[in-house]
Amino acid sequence: MMRMIMFFLVGLVVHVVFFMSIFDIYFTSPLVHGMAPQVPPLPPPASRLVLLVADGLRADSLYKACANGSKRAPYLRSVMESQGSWGVSHTRVPTESRPGHVALIAGFYEDVSAVAKGWKENPVEFDSVFNESRHTWCWGSPDILPMFAKGASGDHVYTHTYPADREDFASTDASRLDTWVFDEVKLFLQSARENSSLMSSLQEDQNVFFLHLLGIDTNGHAHRPQSQEYEENIGVVDSGVKELVSVIEDFFDHDGRTAYVFTSDHGMTNWGSHGAGHPSETLTPLLAWGAGVRSAQRVTEPQPYHDGYLEEWMLESLRRVDVNQADIAPLMSSLIGVPIPLNSVGVLPLEYLNNSDEFKAESMYTNAIQVLEQFKVKMAQKKETTLSFLFIPYQPLTESRQAQLVTEARVLIQLEKYEDAITLCRFLIGQALEGLTYYHTYDRFFLGCSVVMGFTGWTSYVVLVILKTHASLRRPHTHTGQVSGKTLWWVGVGVTLLVGMFLVVQRSPLTYYIYCLLPVPIWYSVLKEYRTLTDLVRSYSSLPLCKCFGYFVLLTFGIELLVVSFFYRSVLTGGLVVLSLWPLLSGLYSKAKFRSVSWVLACLCLASFPLMPVVGREANFHMVTCAGILSVFISACYLWSARKRSLYLTDRYLFLSQMVQVAACACLPTSTHSSLQLKQGLPLLNQVASWITLGSSMLVPLLSSTRMFHRLLSIFLSLTATFLLLSTGSEALFPPILSWLMFVWINIEQDAILSQGISGRLELCAIDFSDNIDITKVRQLKLDDIRRSYFFVFFIITAFFGTGNIASINSFDPASVYCFLTVFNPFIMGGLMMWKVIIPFIIVMCTFESIQVSTQLSSRSLFLIVLVISDLMALHFFFLVQDYGSWLDIGTSISHYVIVMSMTIFLMLLSLVTHILTSRRVTLWRSHKMHFP
Repeated sequence: MMRMIMFFLVGLVVHVVFFMSIFDIYFTSPLVHGMAPQVPPLPPPASRLVLLVADGLRADSLYKACANGSKRAPYLRSVMESQGSWGVSHTRVPTESRPGHVALIAGFYEDVSAVAKGWKENPVEFDSVFNESRHTWCWGSPDILPMFAKGASGDHVYTHTYPADREDFASTDASRLDTWVFDEVKLFLQSARENSSLMSSLQEDQNVFFLHLLGIDTNGHAHRPQSQEYEENIGVVDSGVKELVSVIEDFFDHDGRTAYVFTSDHGMTNWGSHGAGHPSETLTPLLAWGAGVRSAQRVTEPQPYHDGYLEEWMLESLRRVDVNQADIAPLMSSLIGVPIPLNSVGVLPLEYLNNSDEFKAESMYTNAIQVLEQFKVKMAQKKETTLSFLFIPYQPLTESRQAQLVTEARVLIQLEKYEDAITLCRFLIGQALEGLTYYHTYDRFFLGCSVVMGFTGWTSYVVLVILKTHASLRRPHTHTGQVSGKTLWWVGVGVTLLVGMFLVVQRSPLTYYIYCLLPVPIWYSVLKEYRTLTDLVRSYSSLPLCKCFGYFVLLTFGIELLVVSFFYRSVLTGGLVVLSLWPLLSGLYSKAKFRSVSWVLACLCLASFPLMPVVGREANFHMVTCAGILSVFISACYLWSARKRSLYLTDRYLFLSQMVQVAACACLPTSTHSSLQLKQGLPLLNQVASWITLGSSMLVPLLSSTRMFHRLLSIFLSLTATFLLLSTGSEALFPPILSWLMFVWINIEQDAILSQGISGRLELCAIDFSDNIDITKVRQLKLDDIRRSYFFVFFIITAFFGTGNIASINSFDPASVYCFLTVFNPFIMGGLMMWKVIIPFIIVMCTFESIQVSTQLSSRSLFLIVLVISDLMALHFFFLVQDYGSWLDIGTSISHYVIVMSMTIFLMLLSLVTHILTSRRVTLWRSHKMHFP
């Protein structure tokens, strides 16, 4: 037992290390520090900047006319047509508020690890336009503003936020969040007339006013972007901006020194979510007008955009200038003459500037030097921590090449060849950005090789453990050729010292020591078990080689099938169709026709779910109600089939009460939705009932009998009740159909065991989870157990992708959690959605636990095979990780590896939870047996 616990702990540590390695290889922060601020030498065109960010506003929602031809935002439309420049700002994934605002205001794209470390705080220190300004005043959400205030040096960023409970998706009028901001700005300017100190600060240059407008995003989540509430909120923002501009111009006596930038942090899908890479999420509006901004330009020739939006928006005659979201930061810096944020990777969009060619050239030169400074610091850091004979500089931008390009650009500006200087600066920026990526990924190959060595070593060791302890091999009594353990130990020590010295000389981070040294003890353990391989070779004559080869081919194909399913969910449908033929192909149909037919029907029903869309499903609470009825029907059928079996009276009452609870939970989402539609808010009774159901979901099953199907039924009812509360449509049918298939799987495995002639078969109705299996009856592994383990991994993947995928998690519908809360809280909402994802996992895990018990296998035996299959998948995804292409491609490839590794670690932990959930019982009262009439 102690060896098993040690193996589990070591395996957990190894997988945690492999899991964390991906963050050091791909998710390290790209930010560097120590650069000198760069400021254009010429005076700026504006003294102050007003930045308005309409959170969640799609580009087409602003630019496209209404069905009747009217404009949703007449004032902003007039600005586009006469006063300013416009275009589309292209965001990057994840399309969330925090990374969107960081890109806008700091000029760089926040890495995923930074987003995960904090919602309001700064996990890493970074510079921003607000930090470089003389004063910045901010109004808006408490989720966004504080991180820029706390990231600023000094005390010159002032925030004014409303209480967090105002961000309520059930609010009768979410546009009040925006009117609050506009009203507060007007009150602020009024108070400044009576406050000489504040008035003096406002009259200074390099000031920024930031208005964060959250109403559109809130209405989009609650009512969808095509709703009347969303479109009316756009009108509220439009009229608010119009009034605000008038107030500001009056306050500063129409001095013509105010620049305005209106944009959005991200868009929104038609179904009211954001986070992924759909064009409706990544295309946001950008309008700029005022001091230093080029006024509207009429064009007659076709514009270089072929996406069809100009015609759809009826804007063919107005010049459109698209930018990357990070380009807005240097634009704002240039307008008010502050240094471009030190870590900005944006390229100044000169088409938005209304100034001399000299000013544009100097501004672009400043932009190039600012990016080049980052490159120099990054190169110096890498050169300092790499042995001189191993350091390979970025060839297109060596130190001599840098000096040459900078000097040439400076000379071109002095010769007033501004267009040539601008072209050269853009080239320099592009080279510097590529060089930043080169040095940022410099150690990636080295670390990747270390992780692969550890991965392959661990997988080899697990295979050897399976062969040694869980398979029958002929073990001849010979010690010929045995490698001395002492020799292996000294070799391991020598390799450890060499690798350690290399890392010390390189001044590598502590985590590098873990990744590079971990393979040493792993391969030491593998080499110590070499006799197991020799035993396998000597036993080849007694092995069914053809059958082994067939299993190897099928397993390889099956693993590839699972890998492809991460990219194409529909592959799971094909897999389920093939699995449905298993009883027919294996000959079980002739011995258990009813169960075989049930297996086929359950597989085919479950196969429909991967074909359904992962996001964009319209809410259909009638389906939730039907799912509740189906769950109650399945439970009633079981109780009816158990009428001849002894059942505790308390269990009978418990099951009946759980069935009533499931029926009630099937009605709560409809009731909640109706109340929210009528703008009556979330009913308190519904909220209390939902939280009680959630809190009791893992406790109530512990009150039931530990007999196999009694406990499984209680777990199913308890988890289904919670799942129904988190559902909005057809996905609510997934747990009952999955449970049906799992129930049939348990029964049909018993028939498979019987057909193999394995003695000591247990009757399912007599199996009690709380009884320890007699160790003398635990059998050795058979080849067919590989099939059982693969089925388990396949069903685990199906449990995850059956109702969604990465996009559905990233773009979840907030309506799924409305039974629990409507006030925006990313952590609670995210936790609830993760629990929804875990519920199908627990159903499959409990089934696997049942199969281990009923087939008389130790829990370690099958799980080791599962571990090998999962690790092979993880290794496959490790090689598929890419650092090129779009941000979505890169993020998706990394996410696949993270999901598989998380699944492996999670299953190791969940197996313990499942064991407790199935085998432990809490007794609150004395039970009496009874028989059904």
